[in-house]
Amino acid sequence: MTQRERDRLVALKKARKGLIRQREAAEEAGVTERHLRRLLGKLREVGDRAVIHGLRGRPSNRRLGEKVREKAIGILSQQVYGGFGPTLASEYLGNKHGVKIGREALRQLMMAAGLWRSRRPRVQELHRWRPRRGSRGELVQWDTSEHDWLEGRGEKLYLVHMIDDATSELTGRFVRQDSTEENMRLLWAYLERHGRPVSMYTDKASLFQTAVKTRRDRQGQGRDSSPMPPTQIGRALRELGIGWIAAHSPQAKGRVERSFGVAQDRLVKGLRVAGAKTLEQANRYLEEEFLPWWNQHLKVLPANPTDAHRRLGPEHDLAQALSWVESRQVANDYTIQFDRQRYQIAREHVRPGLRGANVRVEVRLAGSLAVRFQQWYLPVSPCQPQSKPAAKPLVRPPRKARPPRRSAWLKPLNLSRSLPVWIAANIDRTRVTDSWE
Repeated sequence: MTQRERDRLVALKKARKGLIRQREAAEEAGVTERHLRRLLGKLREVGDRAVIHGLRGRPSNRRLGEKVREKAIGILSQQVYGGFGPTLASEYLGNKHGVKIGREALRQLMMAAGLWRSRRPRVQELHRWRPRRGSRGELVQWDTSEHDWLEGRGEKLYLVHMIDDATSELTGRFVRQDSTEENMRLLWAYLERHGRPVSMYTDKASLFQTAVKTRRDRQGQGRDSSPMPPTQIGRALRELGIGWIAAHSPQAKGRVERSFGVAQDRLVKGLRVAGAKTLEQANRYLEEEFLPWWNQHLKVLPANPTDAHRRLGPEHDLAQALSWVESRQVANDYTIQFDRQRYQIAREHVRPGLRGANVRVEVRLAGSLAVRFQQWYLPVSPCQPQSKPAAKPLVRPPRKARPPRRSAWLKPLNLSRSLPVWIAANIDRTRVTDSWE
């Protein structure tokens, strides 16, 4: 019996003895007068158990049947559902197997079967949340996650996310490598679908910011002395009129980081159930299942209903902006050198001032090459490499025989006038004369 039930029993006994009126007893017990009279009648029949609910200790009428419980546990015990939480497991049981079980009921069932372990929330350091932007398209967070998305069933993949800060609307794609080309392809798809956002919010990776090269003992010195040239993505955003904001920490772009946390749990398990093994299968599940679910359940309404996206105008050429751009100088024969290949500009498109000028070389995402001089595009064709004549073998003249070199101490001696050794050995040393015989 709880304390509340004891207090109610005291009020009932006071009313039965006539110490207080029934209206006062009802106020003290927290029930209506009609229900109080019902409890007084029950008190005369069963005694103090009148204040205890009659269903206490009895199984609920809404309790799951044993067959349903066994079927649910049997399904969730399969290896493919390993690590599923109660919320995700409840959705898969209802959608794929037709077993309707509430999330909380399934939580208790999985804990009893040892399939789920409740975790107490950790006390973390308080963080002051940045409020969302007011309008959709005002700020879009952009990042890439490296994770074992296919759990060893296929090649290594990267997941690129673009999430709207005001609504949490998500756009994503699996790629084989986190490169400038793949990120530009996703940006192209986003711009065609939604338009140009006001700003992009990313980290300081080399894709978005050119790193300052400094000596190890002078790091942090002179970083603001001269601005660094933009990266290819930075140049493309500038040409499309989209701002770029750099995050100083992962917590600053927490919305896109948390989206990866959900994906690394829910998306990985969905890919496992779907049996995805290739890039195409992973992107198909992402676009047909995960992204629609996210934008249906996790998307919120913005504070301002006005859409801040701006439409693409005729001056915004996506193929031109979203390409790899470099500058080359035109030679005297109206050729340019690019990627170890020489290209010839067509004679009929030669313009005044072209010789010796710098032209813009664009490598499009489709693989084509475009050369622009001022506002004109110049058709070019690769030059055939000239065959070099075979080199003649080098014939060296024979070397002249050189006399043997004498040591330095023998140079003062004139050996050409000296006697042979066999004559000098036969000289009688006891005889002294002024000349040799």
